Amino acid sequence: TDNRLHLCHVFTVDDLKYLHRGGRVSKTAAIAGSILGIKPLLHVDNEGHLIPVGKIRGRKQSIEKLVDMMCERMGNWDNSTVAVCHGDCLVLNNTKVIPARLFGVKEGTMAKIEILLLKRRQNDVWETLVKPGKKAKPGTRIIFGDGLLTGEVIDVVDDGNRLIQFSYEGIFEEILDKLGQMPLPPYITHQLKDKNRYQTVYAKYDGSAAAPTAGLHFTKELLQQVKDKGVDIAEVTLHVGLGTFRPVKVDNVLDHHMHSEFYMVSQEAADKINNAKKNGGRIISVGTTSTRTLEAASDENGVLKECSGWTDIFIYPGYSFKVIDCLITNFHLPQSTLVMLVSALAGREHVLNAYKEAVEERYRFFSFGDAMFITNDMHMDDEAAE
Repeated sequence: TDNRLHLCHVFTVDDLKYLHRGGRVSKTAAIAGSILGIKPLLHVDNEGHLIPVGKIRGRKQSIEKLVDMMCERMGNWDNSTVAVCHGDCLVLNNTKVIPARLFGVKEGTMAKIEILLLKRRQNDVWETLVKPGKKAKPGTRIIFGDGLLTGEVIDVVDDGNRLIQFSYEGIFEEILDKLGQMPLPPYITHQLKDKNRYQTVYAKYDGSAAAPTAGLHFTKELLQQVKDKGVDIAEVTLHVGLGTFRPVKVDNVLDHHMHSEFYMVSQEAADKINNAKKNGGRIISVGTTSTRTLEAASDENGVLKECSGWTDIFIYPGYSFKVIDCLITNFHLPQSTLVMLVSALAGREHVLNAYKEAVEERYRFFSFGDAMFITNDMHMDDEAAE
């Protein structure tokens, strides 16, 4: 069977043997083992740090770190290919995270129930994740905010998710803003004082259950600096669902089911990206969600046009990218489809080197962590060497 279709293509047993030093498992081996599903030997605290290093870094500090990474040589990366250049096109996902976490009580028993809004099916019917699910059988009514909002479970769908019909007076978004909390990742156990800390500065369209976290690094000032260098900026939309973060638990990735997510590409964005490619510029995608949008929306020649729809595209090693040339992305959760997408673009050895550097230099991981800059030609160089 083609080795590219297996998780071991990302980190193999040989990689783990190589990373053992003097009979002890190195930090890098620990994270590699974690990605393979082997019990990790390093602690990940509730802010996503691989090793405890203090509080969540502010947006400005994250940017300073990102700029350092874009300007310094890292591993086998050639710094001449890392900096953004005149004629490139930077692509952002302008989705906006909704305060999708609601806490209510079950009518009759007053048992506590937590729900997470995943996606709107129609009007006031939402697909949701309910905890505990056993208390939310069809017909169950849930009360939020002393009756300001009520919901009735009308069906159980894929993966045990519940369809809930909501009832209220007024405007749903205003009620949600009053009652809901931001859907922070489970390893962040405290709420943010500023909800906008979990939004990109260019967020526009409500709909995501999670932030496109690579974009959290960018400030308006940095985006202006990018424009001043002659780089065009295009915005696309993909409403991020939790399916993106589901771990891959099957041996053959073709058996992994990706949940669909809604995306939009405007004609303006399509024109900017097509023109940049036509004129020899690079397409630099900010985050895996922007990447999946572009690769799903383009034709076989990598050409984009105005479109919208649902995508369940799954990118893993062996995939040939049609649109993007570079990717800015965070350091991702073990066993995730995100790690596989990154490996498809960068190649296994570069991913190993990047994570090794990140662990040794104490970079921050996951949603509020540091970022890396990946170029497509790194993987092509690997293939040429082989």
